[in-house]
This record gives sequence, structure tokens and C-alpha cells, in this order.
Amino acid sequence: MILSGVIMKVVRFFCVAISLLACMAVSGVSSRAQNSSPTERYLGISGKQKPAAPLLAPQDLKDHVVNGKLVLSLDDCIRLALSYNTDIRLDHYQIDTAVNNLQRVYAPFDPLLTSSFTDQRNKTPTSTQLSGASILNELTQQTQIGYSQTFQTGTNFQGSLIADKTSTNSSFNTLNPATATTLQFSVTQPLLRNFGLFPNRAPILIAQRNLKQARASFLGEVGDIIQQIVGNYWNVVLAREVLAVQQKSLDEAQKSYDHDKKALSLGALPPLDIYRSESQVASRRVGVIQAEYAVKQAEDQFRQGIAADIDPATRVLDLDLTDRPEPVGELLTIDIPTALARAVANRPELEAVHEQLAIDELSIRLAHNNLKPDLELSGFYLGNGLNGYQPGVANTGIGTSLSQSFRFAFPAYGATLSLALPIKNHSAEANLADALVSRGHDQYQQRETNQSILLDVTSAVHALEAAKLGMEAAKVAVDLAKETLHADERKYALGTEQIFFVLDAQTQLAQAELNLIQSQVNFQVAVTQVDHATGDLLEHHHVQIVEPTK
Repeated sequence: MILSGVIMKVVRFFCVAISLLACMAVSGVSSRAQNSSPTERYLGISGKQKPAAPLLAPQDLKDHVVNGKLVLSLDDCIRLALSYNTDIRLDHYQIDTAVNNLQRVYAPFDPLLTSSFTDQRNKTPTSTQLSGASILNELTQQTQIGYSQTFQTGTNFQGSLIADKTSTNSSFNTLNPATATTLQFSVTQPLLRNFGLFPNRAPILIAQRNLKQARASFLGEVGDIIQQIVGNYWNVVLAREVLAVQQKSLDEAQKSYDHDKKALSLGALPPLDIYRSESQVASRRVGVIQAEYAVKQAEDQFRQGIAADIDPATRVLDLDLTDRPEPVGELLTIDIPTALARAVANRPELEAVHEQLAIDELSIRLAHNNLKPDLELSGFYLGNGLNGYQPGVANTGIGTSLSQSFRFAFPAYGATLSLALPIKNHSAEANLADALVSRGHDQYQQRETNQSILLDVTSAVHALEAAKLGMEAAKVAVDLAKETLHADERKYALGTEQIFFVLDAQTQLAQAELNLIQSQVNFQVAVTQVDHATGDLLEHHHVQIVEPTK
């Protein structure tokens, strides 16, 4: 029993110890997750990495704050979006990446200068007198300087200067120490595969096309975002106008209800008739609440587009949008053929797909080049030099050896013609097949883009015409609704008509005013859609995309 008790105490001790070790391990893992490990610190990796500079909040928004409100026109919003919109900033990185790729493809033609120095000493026992010493002691020092460069014709040039200095205790060496130098030039020229400018410049041409494609794609994305900003702007204007109409309708219903309540107190109205006007007040108050929520939702989406939601100081400011939905001046008129011609000339999506097809053609030509046999002609020419210390003879040093090499006093030269003929080249054939498939895919992509642009143009022109007709009809409807309400109010005042007709006329007028505002906003949005479909949106708002020079 005593033994079993001791064993239980030992078991408890080990359990507690294991628990403590587990807690320490977990805490250690947690701390290492936040800081560098001891190994990293030992290797010189700092535990506190320098963070990236934080993104600055938009500064130009403060210039539009007037009397505690953010006063903005439509052009102001577009300018702010171009400067601070997060999506535009993200989309622009494709241009930066394409620029970097264009710089990268020049790497095979970068000249390379190399140098090295080697020092080596060997002591070896010998077994024959022909070694010149019982223990052969040799010191070898080599200095090498090299230069190499591949040109865009595929020609590879290499030049090197090698100086070797050796000293030994062997009695058979005539020069000790001895200095040997070699100046060598070699040229290698492909004759089939990679011959000429095209196969070597093809990656550069493709990178240039990719850059043009990235810029065209960026312009298209900027146009989409500007169209979105314009839509968000008019959505806020429309939501506020809807709220104003709903509030006006509520005020009219409240006025009718107050009149009926007064008439009821005087006995001029049956008790049951008061519920109709009271019900209209409650119903229209619900409409006002819904309109207020719609305004807040539209304003939040609008703030995000111009980055006004980033800074807490500007996020809470009320918006004062100065542009009105009523068209000013002559209304835009355009037919489908004219709009389609402008779209073909201006839409950046077409330029992007054209660049992609050009890239496909370059890739196909490059794939055909890679199917050719590899035939290369190389030649070299070098000059040797040698000098060293010889008893009884003056030692002029390394200068004599270098002079011999540069004068090619002891030349060597030669040429090599090599041929690599693959019996079967699956990789190159597959690459050619991929290039052909990519071209076929992009041809259909071009057709789809053309169809999409045609649909955009026709839809935008039809929407513009419908918006103009809708505005004219909405204006007439508002005028008739006002006359109808005025007539019903007079009839009700004279006691010849019930309150139902007055309330119904108020509802019809509110709906007619909403339809007019909606038609005006629809016209403004339709104009933007036409500009976007024809590729004139940036020019219409005086937007120019200028790439910074590097």
C-alpha cells in the first residue's frame, strides 16, 4: 500500500510537470509567431521588420468642405475617384507589372563582367627523381577577367584575360616562377534556330504588346469606374428627390388629416371618414422612412467610390451635391451607325484584343523557330604569352607576357560547326499547338468583344431615346396631376366630392413627380451610357491618363 501511494505521487508529479511544459511550449509558439526565432536572430534576421509605409487618407476632400458639408459637383467626384478610388489604384498595378516585365526581357542582352582570383599551394612527396624534388612544393595563382554579351542578332561574344603564376621547388623548371597569360576572344552565331533579329527580339515585342494591352485594359476599367461613379452620384440625387417628394406627400396627407379632424370636431364629417385620411398619413410616413434609409444606403455607396469613407473626419459629413438632374441646353441626339463608328475608333477593349491577337502571331512565329534544328558556328582567337625568372637572364615580369598576348605573338585559333537535330521535339510541338489554340480562342474573344460593344451601343442609344420621351411624358403627367389635385381640392372644399378623391389625387401627383425625377436621372445616366459605349466618356469629362516617366 505504501509503495502504491508513492507511485501515485510520482505519477501526479509527472502529470503536473508535463502540463507546465505544455503551457510553456504553447506560450513559446505564440511569442515566436510574433517575433523572430533565435535561429533567425542568430542569422541576422531582425525580429522587428520595418513595416510598409501606411496609405495616406485622401487630402483633397478637405478642400470641398464648406460649412460642415462636403460640397461636390459631378466633375469633382470623378477627379477624386481618379486620384483615390481603391479599384483604380489596384487596376493600375497591371501597368506597373507590365513595365517591369518589359524591363526584365532585356536581361538576356545584358553585358556581364566577371573576375576571379585563385591561390593554391600543394606539397606532395615524390617517388622519382624526375619530379625534381623529394617533396614537391608548388604555388599556383590565377587571375581571370571575363566579359560576355549576347546581342539581339543571337550572336554571343566572349572575351577573357587569364594570368597564371606558378612557382615550384622542382629543379627541372626552366622558368621559376613563371607567368603565363592568355587573351582569348570567341564568337558563337546560331544559323537556324534563334538566327536573326526576330527570335531574339520576340520576347521584347511581346512585352511591349503586353504593356499596350495593359494600358488599354486600364483605360477600359477606368471608364467602367467613372460610369459607376456617375451612377452613384445620380442615385444619391434621385434618393434625395424621392425623399423630398415623399415628405411633401406626407405633409399634404397630414394637412388633409388635420382638416378632416377639425371638420369632425365641428360635426361636418362622419366619424368613419376620418380613418381614410389617417391611414394615408401612416402609409406615407412609412414611405418617408423607407426613402430616408435609401438615401443613407446610396450615400454610403457613393462615399466608397470617391474614398470619402476612409477618413473618419469626412465620413460623417453631410453631402451637398450641386449638379441637378434637369438637362441643360440641347439634348444629346445620336444614331446607332454614328455611335458604332465612334465605338470602333475609341473603345479600349478593342485595342486590348487587337494587341492580344498580335501577341498570338508573335508566339506562333516564335514556336515555329523553336522547331528548327540547332545549328551553330563558333570561332575563337587567342594570344599566348609566357615569362618568368631564369638564372642568368633578365626577368622583365608580367609585362612581357601581356605584351606577347596582346600582340598575339603566339596565336591560336579555330572554329566549330555544331548541329543538334532532334528526332522528335514534343515540347516545341506542344508549344506551337498551344499558340495556335490561343490564337483561335482570342479570335472568338474578339468576336465576343465586338458583339458586346454592338449591344452596348444599341442599348445605350435606345435608352437615351426612351429617356427623352419619358421626360416629355413625365412633364405632361405632372402638369395634369397638379390640375387634377387643384380641381379635387376645390370640389372637396365646396362639399361636392369626398376626401378619397383628394387623397388619391395627392398620391397621383407624388407618383408623377417621382416619375419626372426618375426620367431626368435616367436621361443623365443614359448620356453617360452612350459616352461609355462610344468610348467618349473620359474625353467628355476631360480625363487624361498620363503615365509617369521612369
